[in-house]
Amino acid sequence: MTHPKLDRSFEKGASLGRDAWLRLRKNRLAVASMVVLIAMFALCFIVAGWFPDPNAQNLTNKFASPSAGHWFGTDHLGRDLLSRVLFGGQVSLLVGLVATAVALTIGIVYGSISGYASTRIDDFMMRAVDILYAIPFLVLVILLKVVIAGEMDVLSARMTTDWGWDADFVGRFANIVPLFLAIGALGWLTLARITRAQVQDIRRREFVEAAVSLGLGRLRILFRHIIPNTLGTAIVYTTLTMPGFIMFEATLSYLGLGIEAPNSSWGILIKEGANYMETQPRLLVIPALFFSITLFALNFLGDGLRDALDPKASKD
Repeated sequence: MTHPKLDRSFEKGASLGRDAWLRLRKNRLAVASMVVLIAMFALCFIVAGWFPDPNAQNLTNKFASPSAGHWFGTDHLGRDLLSRVLFGGQVSLLVGLVATAVALTIGIVYGSISGYASTRIDDFMMRAVDILYAIPFLVLVILLKVVIAGEMDVLSARMTTDWGWDADFVGRFANIVPLFLAIGALGWLTLARITRAQVQDIRRREFVEAAVSLGLGRLRILFRHIIPNTLGTAIVYTTLTMPGFIMFEATLSYLGLGIEAPNSSWGILIKEGANYMETQPRLLVIPALFFSITLFALNFLGDGLRDALDPKASKD
């Protein structure tokens, strides 16, 4: 009789994460989107450093056609368009990442506490979400951005005078961070509702009842056993929310309420290109193309992750 340890016919068990990855690999569109996103991040955060200063102006060379020195040509101020597109991509992608991370943290924690707390606390917390839902999102973001920007001005002045930080870096930092925080701090409402519903379902399951019977504290059960089981949906929500945040930043920048000059983002570049769309269409088409490709890739990847992490898919 063959000893079980020596019998190689036994199949090794696969984790839920590995099963999800195997299902994701079968989705060619999602894998291609992942490759596109990796390439986009590499272009914006690594390759961008090889190109000229995106804010360097040369009025004698404005609206130059694409050439070896300027692959995408120059804009109305003689600035290298490719460099501005790549550096603008840094801002747009960071908005998606940072704002989504802020919204993810607040939404998961808030929704989990609401779903696991008593009925009275749950009702109070959800009514607060309803009130925030009733207020126009754009108005709240603008107001919160103004408040955070005022605090950032005080902090940036201290960073340059007392701490000796570079003024250009601090200025760009102080201009971008309030927008990140304002969008993320108000983008968690939908995730809070989703997480709350999940927690209310998970809290009735056997492993939670076993943890309660062992005498574990409520906070430990919530953060060690319940919240980790909601992260699959949160990951999918992240990939589907990032395009919305990036588009919202582009909308704010297009309206002149987002990133301030001389910094750029894809929204600002699209706004500037729209002013010359009849005479210099490449100023609009090129940043819009980068913007659209990124949004499509994020949406396709989100759809692929949703299918891969769907528990029902494991029964197929």
